[in-house]
Amino acid sequence: MSRKNSLQSPRLLLYLVFAASALCANGNEFYIVFLKDQPTNHRLTRETHVNLLSSLKGSENDATKSLVYSYTKSFNAFAAKLSQDEATKLSNMEEVVSIFLNRYHKLDTTKSWEFIGLKPTSKRNLEIESNIIVGLLDTGITPESESFKDEGFGPPPVNWKGTCAHFANFSGCNNKLIGAKYFKLDKQPDPNDILSPIDVDGHGTHTSSTLAGALVPNANLYGLAEGTARGAVPSARVAMYKVCWATTGCADMDILAAFDAAISDGVDVISISIGGLSGSYTSDSIAVGAFHAMRKGILTVASAGNDGPGHGSVANHAPWILTVAANGIDRQLRSKVVLGNGAIVSGIGVSLFDPKQNLYPLANGIDVAKNSDSKDSSRYCLENSMDPKKVKGKLVYCKLGSWGTDSVIKGLGGVGTLIESDSFLDAAQIFMTPGTMINSTTGKKISDYIHSTKTPSAVIRKSEEIKIAAPLVASFSSRGPNPGSHHLLKPDITAPGIDILASYTPLKSLTGLKGDTQYSKFTFMSGTSMACPHVGGAAAYVKSFRPNWSPAAIKSALMTTATPMSSKVEKDAEFAYGSGQVNPTKAINPGLIYDMDDMSYIQFLCHEGYNGSLIGSLINQSPINCSNLLPSNGEDAINYPTMQLALKSDQEPTVGVFRRRVTNVGPAESVFNATIKAPVGVEISVEPMSLVFSKGKRRRSFRVVVKAKPMKSAVILSGSLIWKSSKHSVRSPIAIYNPWAD
Repeated sequence: MSRKNSLQSPRLLLYLVFAASALCANGNEFYIVFLKDQPTNHRLTRETHVNLLSSLKGSENDATKSLVYSYTKSFNAFAAKLSQDEATKLSNMEEVVSIFLNRYHKLDTTKSWEFIGLKPTSKRNLEIESNIIVGLLDTGITPESESFKDEGFGPPPVNWKGTCAHFANFSGCNNKLIGAKYFKLDKQPDPNDILSPIDVDGHGTHTSSTLAGALVPNANLYGLAEGTARGAVPSARVAMYKVCWATTGCADMDILAAFDAAISDGVDVISISIGGLSGSYTSDSIAVGAFHAMRKGILTVASAGNDGPGHGSVANHAPWILTVAANGIDRQLRSKVVLGNGAIVSGIGVSLFDPKQNLYPLANGIDVAKNSDSKDSSRYCLENSMDPKKVKGKLVYCKLGSWGTDSVIKGLGGVGTLIESDSFLDAAQIFMTPGTMINSTTGKKISDYIHSTKTPSAVIRKSEEIKIAAPLVASFSSRGPNPGSHHLLKPDITAPGIDILASYTPLKSLTGLKGDTQYSKFTFMSGTSMACPHVGGAAAYVKSFRPNWSPAAIKSALMTTATPMSSKVEKDAEFAYGSGQVNPTKAINPGLIYDMDDMSYIQFLCHEGYNGSLIGSLINQSPINCSNLLPSNGEDAINYPTMQLALKSDQEPTVGVFRRRVTNVGPAESVFNATIKAPVGVEISVEPMSLVFSKGKRRRSFRVVVKAKPMKSAVILSGSLIWKSSKHSVRSPIAIYNPWAD
């Protein structure tokens, strides 16, 4: 793990977990095995799994011990404890279409909905909304939270097939929270968690209340961001599938079990704020689970990851997933710092303490070291590096070294801390003592002041809300280009993900740090984890008006109506924000949609060069013969709402032809005319330039030709195609990517 990642905020990156496999007690490892045939029923399918393992192991007893879980609802697969040699032998069996190693993933409001235009007064279709079921794969949920009260709710929708029971520390469900399950297939107890759907971390409670929480008046964190908390679809039902655990994180085999259950239970939208791992679209558990959900008409919305701003860091980038980046809203949480000489500086963070005196003694971490040998460590205020006598009663100025500095200072009797960071500061950390985060320029001012007087002093005021320009993409939000395909632009869209206020668990303090006594029903969190449920909620909102639309249609509507953002402000352009910031109210009436089914994605995978056997594993069939499919047309062989052309040469122009088909979902008699925006050095043409629709002609095809000259230094150039009618504007970004500049 890089030093950069090790310094991520605990509210931003909630788990630091293994991205490798977990060894079983006997040295074997967990593997996930997909079989050809569709599952029939649980008993017969499980017998097939045992029989297959028996032929490998030599006995039914050993096979039963090896079998960890049978996936029998939506796809035919099983998890088992195997040696590497056994896994290799199994992969060569005729019944097996794919096998991959189990890995572990990491987890990647009062104002945010209004900021993207979904106001309390916005149009709603409550009859259908109350029958929408949103499924979340996360850390669990807090059933007692006011966000999940069921006053005014009728019984669960008739299509709901899920269950909910009483578990340890879990009071049960109601007519709002209609489903709750947990999956921990390794059956190893977690000393920091509870074998129950209960949320001991707060992440799952936060994301689910952001997506579909009921209205809660006077929500706030110690007076900050006070207002009515609510989700995008307050009348929708919630189903929680706990797959992430405090110590180990989120295992592939648990994630697949949750997808299998959610699909069978009858959810309408799946939101998953969990980081994806590198790997193909046929061996990543989130991509595989989302594909099976898509085949059943369920859209999966997933976070893009918190590994920005580096290029190629975007996760969950399969074409059938709606991939969400994070941006800020027009609110920032800051604290004033008053120095003893009267100077006032400002820092970012959530400090909930009213100072008890005007000024406190101020010291530099390097000056309170235990001894000369510990000065390098005390500069960062690391544990066991400072002299308690020199820290007691003081504010301490530290360089950012690791999270938990405020806990260390408090443990030594200090008053609070000022932490200097070289990183761009946009997300506010919550402090357990008076504290704030400052940039290096402000840090130098404070350091100079400390060394200008014998008795330096300062005070940190309680945090306040400051209005800022927005939206801007979060510094931590993962960027494109898509590491899975140069033909597919990712992320797809962006949504609020900085300092989002939503419901929280009573089982954890606000920071989770030793000595923290702050608890609250609501808290701020930042990350693409917080952006994801905003788009999941927007998808559920669209589905409440368009219940028969396919996942691709809903995805298209959200992307083509997103509020455009500026490449002049954000240099990474579409690699940072995709189509732009989500705009739920516009998405219910997009005018045109780019629709697809599962065969469209299979054709894309063939075009990408995927092995026919691996493609077959997605649909539990024998190998797909790509040569038997209709020839793939165009640069990307997919009817996607965006277009990306990767330059093929740094010397010669590159030409790409994109073929698209749109469906009119507006007035039957409509004419859409093309508006093209091309950057310097790029020519874009469209044929035809007008699309004429009538009652008998709801679908039209067109061709886009992009010709780009070699680019010297730019990584990405931004263009667009907009289809305009008298009532609608349907925008598709066109990104030109220069691999040689990366």
